[in-house]
Amino acid sequence: MLKIKNLNVFIKEKPILNNINLNIKPGEIHAIMGPNGSGKSSLCYTIAGKKEYKITQGDISFKNKIITNASVEERANMGIFISFQYPIEIPGISIINFLKTSIEEMRKYKKLTKMTVREILQQIKLICKTLQINSKLLNRSFNENFSGGEKKKIEIFQSLMLNPELLILDELDSGLDIDALRIITKAINKNKNNNKSIIIITHYQRILKYITPDHVHILHDGTIIKQGDYKLANKIEEKGYKWLINK
Repeated sequence: MLKIKNLNVFIKEKPILNNINLNIKPGEIHAIMGPNGSGKSSLCYTIAGKKEYKITQGDISFKNKIITNASVEERANMGIFISFQYPIEIPGISIINFLKTSIEEMRKYKKLTKMTVREILQQIKLICKTLQINSKLLNRSFNENFSGGEKKKIEIFQSLMLNPELLILDELDSGLDIDALRIITKAINKNKNNNKSIIIITHYQRILKYITPDHVHILHDGTIIKQGDYKLANKIEEKGYKWLINK
């Protein structure tokens, strides 16, 4: 699904990722953990193709296609979706129109038939019920004056509508109360299958109690310093990061 080989990344001439190697197979869930400033979000922005993040060495491939120089739009159309830690507000553009345009562009790129308005509305109704979202929210400007929990729900709503093959959750649990976290993670678990992969970016083990990772990678100072399974996340919860960093 995703292969990162010897990746080195700079931003404004400052190195932020050093020799990152990652191999994610279809259906796998990987957690990227680490303290603040370790490079977790930088890795996710680099995978997405944010232009400020300059790759000086290494490659990223998605579904066996090199995407190192691909645009943000192309990566999104190919099936990469990021749920942002701090979703932005876009005044004047309704969520429903934004989604309709996104779906049309993605299906056009993949040479799929156009979804009818009825099909889109049926899917919206189903996902609103799953995420316990009031459908009236979708007629409002994109995230404008939304609460933190509403913004996170809309992020996951988008992902369920677009049905990406690689879902990257950047600090999904940030700003969510326990009830909203349970609702959102239940929806994600319900939608996962052997053809989709998930990357979870997080500081804490909390979200990993609801979406259990197959692999855990600890990032510090732009480098992966430890890898393991879910037991490693438990150890981080118990002992913190200092024992690894000092070691």
